[in-house]
Amino acid sequence: MNYMPGTASLIEDIDKKHLVLLRDGRTLIGYLRSIDQFANLVLHQTVERIHVGKKYGDIPRGIFVVRGENVVLLGEIDLEKESDTPLQQVSIEEILEEQRVEQQTKQEAEKLKVQALKERGLSIPRADTLDEY
Repeated sequence: MNYMPGTASLIEDIDKKHLVLLRDGRTLIGYLRSIDQFANLVLHQTVERIHVGKKYGDIPRGIFVVRGENVVLLGEIDLEKESDTPLQQVSIEEILEEQRVEQQTKQEAEKLKVQALKERGLSIPRADTLDEY
């Protein structure tokens, strides 16, 4: 077997949990099984973690393939310190409802901001009308 730089550390990391932050804001936690030069990832026993305030909920996702262009952050989770977090785990239904309420509150605040600016003769282009590149 030929030695490739970085493979030894990858083999050591294979049984450790990793956190992946995606470009769309989602957070995935799972065991890193594969990575390539483009940062394409394969995660095993993956959960999608949703945070709202001091609460979180995990949605099981199984095996998850992530294209490298969507990866913002990849980091190892220290399992010994994971249980020391001040966050409270809640059911999937409860966290999804809290996330919906939080998103609705943000949308209403954004509408008020746009209305106030419009009354002053200013406008901000909507994010969906801007090019990503």
